[in-house]
Amino acid sequence: METASPAQHPWLWPRTLLDVLLRAGLLAILAVACYRVFQPFLDLMVWAVILAVTLNPLQGWVRRHLHWREGHIATLIVVLIILVLLVPVYFIAMSIAGSAHDALEVARSGNVHVPPPSDAVRDWPIVGERLHALWTQAASDLTSLARKFAPQLRTISFALLGKLAGVALGLLLFFAALAIAAIFLAYAEASTRAAERIAARLFGADRGHRFAVLCTATIRAVAQGVVGIAFIQMLLVGVAFVLMGVPAAGLLALLVLLLGIMQVPATLVTVPVIIYVFATKGFDVATIVFGIYVFLAGLVDNVLKPLLLGRGVEVPMPVVLIGALGGMVTMGIVGLFIGPVLLAVGYQLFWAWVDAMPPEPLPPPVAEPVVQAPPSGPDAR
Repeated sequence: METASPAQHPWLWPRTLLDVLLRAGLLAILAVACYRVFQPFLDLMVWAVILAVTLNPLQGWVRRHLHWREGHIATLIVVLIILVLLVPVYFIAMSIAGSAHDALEVARSGNVHVPPPSDAVRDWPIVGERLHALWTQAASDLTSLARKFAPQLRTISFALLGKLAGVALGLLLFFAALAIAAIFLAYAEASTRAAERIAARLFGADRGHRFAVLCTATIRAVAQGVVGIAFIQMLLVGVAFVLMGVPAAGLLALLVLLLGIMQVPATLVTVPVIIYVFATKGFDVATIVFGIYVFLAGLVDNVLKPLLLGRGVEVPMPVVLIGALGGMVTMGIVGLFIGPVLLAVGYQLFWAWVDAMPPEPLPPPVAEPVVQAPPSGPDAR
């Protein structure tokens, strides 16, 4: 018995259209509901996927040498990473706490002395007069100036505390993402097959594997060449700051990390610190070695970037910078790490899609008709 089709019976069109709209509406409602349920864990899961993809080569190397099970290898890698990270985190936290304690002690003692400004400050364009007046008031009566700007100082203090709380929350989120990444690593083969199936469904069976490989290479390149290099640079510089007793060494090291992710030279931090150390402690063997070491550590990204970032993909630095800034604006401190990776993956997928489109053949040139000039002379009749 044949089923009637809308083409044979036009009166079935409204019913078929209503069925399609109902199904589409139910699917849209289900998709929105699933997104709202999953949205609080979205950043965590994205970070876990990035960590799992980045650490998968290390897991393969350990498997080839130890011949352990996948779950045991993943657990070992995550535990070692957490132990390695706890050392710099401890020093940074102690440095921040020490700097805050010293600042409170100085503020309570009332022995804050601001030197008077030079007359040359008044000649600075635009802000010279106002800055000279504020500086002079701070040098003569700092208490009244602090009372005058108490609301602004309170707002800035709360903003700084909020940023520090965001950093602490991001660190906890990172450790949680590491734990979830260990689960992905324990089922690495199943996760890889699932990713390739999704890519084949989105981009087609013939191009799905190529797009999956491209995404994997981009994630590893950016995670190692941007976030990894910035973290290495923070460790190299931060250890020197702590050993030399630089004030707020933890905050300065954290600033080096943020600048490294945003592709801003770390010399903006290291050079002023070197000048400060030379100005306060003079020139001796320790300070000279410190200055040379910190200056070279601030330039180490120029050596590591071609080695790590250039493996397999080429991501322009503006894409990484926009991803870092946009991620930080939209997702906070976590977005500073996730944003460059996501934008780099999107950039690579876009150009791979553009290059995969076959160029349209150009239409054949249209021959213009040749217009003959009318004959002239005595024969033109």
